[in-house]
Amino acid sequence: MSKITIAIDGPAGSGKSTLAKMVAERLGFTYLDTGAMYRAITYLAIQKSIVDDEEAVSTFVLDLDVTLKFEDGVTRVFVNQDELTDYIRTPEVNGKVSEIARMPAVRKELVRMQQNMGKVGNLVAEGRDTTTVVFPNADLKIYLIASVDVRAERRHKEFQEEGIEIDIEEVKSNIRKRDEIDSGRKVSPLRKAENAIEVDTSTLSVDEEFEILIENIKKKINF
Repeated sequence: MSKITIAIDGPAGSGKSTLAKMVAERLGFTYLDTGAMYRAITYLAIQKSIVDDEEAVSTFVLDLDVTLKFEDGVTRVFVNQDELTDYIRTPEVNGKVSEIARMPAVRKELVRMQQNMGKVGNLVAEGRDTTTVVFPNADLKIYLIASVDVRAERRHKEFQEEGIEIDIEEVKSNIRKRDEIDSGRKVSPLRKAENAIEVDTSTLSVDEEFEILIENIKKKINF
């Protein structure tokens, strides 16, 4: 069987990470969480107090080596061999990651890294430009959507499970802001690829979403 790439795209909280992990595990494919890479850069930029300085961030990112390890259902994130896994999914990072991700130099460098990671083949990649920019020739493209309310509820639940207290209205506001930034940025804006299969996850359980994806994979790819 030739090497296969499956790309899953969509806005924040649409279910990309959960489904991509499940699909990768079912198929025995490598899982690539591109969003974790942007989160890592954002976390470091916050720590260095340069998050609002595009020139400084653009220079800083060139000296970084970002690697991912998917183990026991968790994406472990390393930058220059230092693990940042426990620090990249906070409300502070959530509120700034889209601002970092819209910087052209940051996107260019991380896309380069992601495409190199993708050369291994038999890959499930997820992120907000995987179907249009990172892997435009993916064998199967899935675009997930969900209402803002549903996406906010999902993120709020994740924060609660991690012991992070945050008002759901703040989560909802952050998601709307991220949608606006992601869709309006000049470089690699969030959009559905012409040949992507759209799945609305608003009223579906995770198991139902997973079965829909697996059926589409079976139709599109000869397994």
